[in-house]
Amino acid sequence: VQLQASGGGLVQPGGSLRLSCVASGIDFSINYMGWYRQAPGKQRDLVVRISSGGSTYYADSVKGRFTISRNNAKNTVDLQMVSLKPEDTAVYYCYADGYVGGAYRIYWGQGTLVTVSS
Repeated sequence: VQLQASGGGLVQPGGSLRLSCVASGIDFSINYMGWYRQAPGKQRDLVVRISSGGSTYYADSVKGRFTISRNNAKNTVDLQMVSLKPEDTAVYYCYADGYVGGAYRIYWGQGTLVTVSS
């Protein structure tokens, strides 16, 4: 199983970015897909996730600014980010989880850096 993330970069405060992630080699039913982020010197925190049925969770800090979408057939998840703030600066990691042979598994992408700065 591999997850490939893309779309990070440098953007000015108030700007927008779109992150994408595609999962390959999937041989199980993915439950959640989503994004964590890790700022320098901080722990990795859940930002947003979406279930296979379309239920979403957003961290309070990104509500109203970030939108997650998912294509179950293609095993992809996208994150549209608008009104970006300097505090959104972090490495963003996509993930996919599910049960394989009854055991919980979580798979991570390689991380993509988002820098919000003027």
